[in-house]
Formats: sequence, C-alpha cells, structure tokens
Amino acid sequence: MWKDVYQSKLVSVEEAAKKVESNDKIWFGACSSAPIQLLEALADRYEEVENVDLVTGLALYPFKFFQSPKYIGHLNYTTIFYGAFERKFYSNGNINVNPIHLSETLNTARDVYHVDTLLADVSAPDEDGYMYYGPMGVSLNGEVAEFAKKIIVQVNKNQPKVSGVKHRIHVDDVDYICEHDHELPILPQPEVSETDKKIASIILPMIENGSCIQIGLGGLSNAVGYGLDTKKDLTVHTEMFTDSMVYLAKKGVINGKMVAGFGLGSKELYEFVGEGKVDLAPINQVNNSYEVGKNDKFVSINACLMADLTGQVCSETLGHYMYSSTGGQLDYVKGAAISNGGQSFLCLPSVNKNKDGQVSSTITLNLPKGEIVTTPRSEIMYIVTEYGVADLRNQPVRERVKRMIAIAHPDFRESLHEQALEAGLIRE
Repeated sequence: MWKDVYQSKLVSVEEAAKKVESNDKIWFGACSSAPIQLLEALADRYEEVENVDLVTGLALYPFKFFQSPKYIGHLNYTTIFYGAFERKFYSNGNINVNPIHLSETLNTARDVYHVDTLLADVSAPDEDGYMYYGPMGVSLNGEVAEFAKKIIVQVNKNQPKVSGVKHRIHVDDVDYICEHDHELPILPQPEVSETDKKIASIILPMIENGSCIQIGLGGLSNAVGYGLDTKKDLTVHTEMFTDSMVYLAKKGVINGKMVAGFGLGSKELYEFVGEGKVDLAPINQVNNSYEVGKNDKFVSINACLMADLTGQVCSETLGHYMYSSTGGQLDYVKGAAISNGGQSFLCLPSVNKNKDGQVSSTITLNLPKGEIVTTPRSEIMYIVTEYGVADLRNQPVRERVKRMIAIAHPDFRESLHEQALEAGLIRE
C-alpha cells in the first residue's frame, strides 16, 4: 500500500532539510511551487554545508539566503528569471542571474548546473498515491525528477492537483517527504495605465476570432487580455496562464484548448487551473517555437522596455541594471512567425519618465550603453506604441527606421529623424 510507503518516508521539515548535503545541485520549484518551509530550514543549517547550488526562477518569497552575504559559499542562489525579490536583495551578493530562453530551462538545469536534487512543494496524495506539482511546478519539476538522484517533497494541502504532462510524482518515486501547509504566494496584478489602454486599442482589432493566444506579464498584457472579451472561439498556447485568461475562459471567449507551461497570478487562478481545465506541460516543451507554430493564427503579445530605430528590442535591462529576464519572448516571437497567419506584437510606451520628471524616448537611435538585445531585429514582426504599429517583418533598414520614427512620441520624431540622417540610416 502506498500509504505505508508514505509513512516510511515521512520526516519533519527540519529532518528533510538535513538530507541536503554539501555539493548538492538543487532545482527547487519556481514561484508558487517553492517548498518555503523546507528551504528556510535549509537556510538555518547553512553552516553545515558547502557549495550547495540552488537554482530556480522568479522567487515569490524573501528567502533567508537572499538577505545576507553570509550564505555565499554555503547556499549559492541562481535565478533563470529575475523578479521583484531578486531585485530587492541583489546587492547582498548571493543572487546570480542566468537570463535564458525558457525553452532552454531543462538543458540549463541538466547540462549547465548538473542538477542532481529536486526540492518541490506538492499536493497531498490522491487515492492512487500521486502527489501533484501544482500550477507552477509542472514547468520543470517533472523533467528534473527523471534524472535527479535525490527527491525531497513538501506536502502542502493548498497545492492544487493539476492536469497535464509530467505533472505529478508517485510516493514510491521520492526519497523523503515532509509536511507543511502554506498559502500559495500570489503574483500581484499591476494597474492598467491609460497608455496601456491606448496600445491595447491598437492591437485588439488586429486579433481575429479563432486565434490562439499567448500573453505576457504586466499592465499592458492585462489591458489586451481583458480587452479580448468581445472575441470568439479563442484557444491558448502560452508559457504563463494568466488571470485575464481565467476571465476569458469563464466568459466562454476561450472555448477550445488551453495549454500552458505554468499558471501564475491570483488565488482564483490557482483554483481554476486546479480544476483540470488547463493542460500543463514542461516549459521546454510548451515554449518550443516549432510546437507554438503548429497553432494557426497564433498571436503573441509581450511588453518590452526600449527599441532602437532598426527594431532591436530590449526587454530586460535598464543600462547595465538587470530588471527582468529573457523569458519566453523570443520563443513566442519565432513561434508566431512559423504559424499560419501568426502575429507577434512587442509593445512599449513611447516615453519614459524618470524620478526627476524628465521624459525620454523609449525609441532611440541606438540602445543605451549596457542595454542588451532580447529580440533581434531580424525576428521582429510588429512593434507597437500608443501612436501606432510599426510592421518591421523582413523590411529593409531605411523602411524600418521610417516606421519606427512614425510610432515614436511626436516630441522626439524630428530629433530621431536628424540622428538617423546623420548616422546614414536614411536619406532625405
């Protein structure tokens, strides 16, 4: 009986933390699938271990090992997606950033970090002894479980039993079990600005009924997502299942397949995904551009930070300062290009305002020093500001520059034109 096996592997959270040894290479569940109490218990015994590597993405909890350099060399933390808590504690020195394409998550965990240990928050067992990774954990936990030499799970009754591929693990297949219930961390929803609404109003008429959608994070994404409520017969293939998608599904706007690498957002979203209506699968599969491209009329909508006049897009840094990460943006831009009737939109406000109230253009002759290219100009289809759409797909440089100037803020168009002339990008 699996219940006997469960009991034989059951230890306290503190005892489970002691099963981590020096030189272990750990993947722990990202975001809402992190075994919080197990990780905090591990942090409490940091002096007992050396060179333990902890790898995950987008933490939603201020773990102790973020908060002091004393953990360096004992518990070393790396994130593949840089979020608010990583930004807050980065200066303490124990946060390393590896901004990979999310389609490369498995390859990175296995071949770069040589992960040999899995720590995961899981649901209580079902009647057959399976524990589920929850809305977030399916993104990689199931893949890691196939090659990990040590698997320690924290059973949390609040972790939903989800549907999908590699979405659960049997009691027989773990090494140690501990129990601690906690509410799943939520991802707060940003406010939708007037600029977000203007950009959404430009994009929405271009999205046809029957489209398959992917929407990213942020206020702009929410403006578009909730604005799709007048469409019909939508489907979903997305790295992240969002609160706006829950809204559209409940309204019947999304009435076909819903495939995602993870669900992240509100408690309502976690409950919806836990009802088995969304098919979850590992992120390396979901974000495969060729799998994305199999969906006709695929629409990818993501935000970015800046763009140059030729269409190079930065979505993750402010100068040399890391703000976000590469994520799945390019995976989906490429997938939309493969799709029959596909469209990809990269969206940004036309200006930034700094703390002193000074306004600058987000469209510039060159990307500022230190800002990296997240999506190369050769992959771009549409770039959108509140002033319009620049269709850059397969366009020559001079045409690209003219179209980018046309969607810049009016106050900066003349200077951008002069800079482009001086640089030889356009002619009079």
